[in-house]
Amino acid sequence: MQKRELVRLLERRFTVKVPLQKAWAHLERVEQWPSWARHIRKIELRPPGPLGLESEGTIKLTNGIKSTFRMAELNAGNNWKWVGPFLWITVHYDHKFKRIGPQETEITFVLDGEGFGVGIFGRIFAAIYARNLDRAIPNLIEELEQA
Repeated sequence: MQKRELVRLLERRFTVKVPLQKAWAHLERVEQWPSWARHIRKIELRPPGPLGLESEGTIKLTNGIKSTFRMAELNAGNNWKWVGPFLWITVHYDHKFKRIGPQETEITFVLDGEGFGVGIFGRIFAAIYARNLDRAIPNLIEELEQA
């Protein structure tokens, strides 16, 4: 069987005025994401606690949609990637961290997809996700920089 290529659906890059370790520690507490990502009602992480290679979970959105994910890659302090289904596609969510200076970190959220209909369903999903993310990122920046 031939491996499908990933299609880049969305990328958001922004800078926060906090050290990389603080940004990482804040974002790895995924169960607290509804405080800044208001489109998320609840995230259940298994096992609870810090992210690990065995992490998996369920995201419940405010519109009633549920999404599952499992950790696919974890490079502490650099990135983590989780993977989950959406209709007939598989979505890859990458969370990247880059130290810009002692008190500045660049964060990049990347959304890739693969599978049947990724060109259609992936683009629809990305358009909806982009609106939610564009509202959430300013909240995240404010929360990080005021913590």
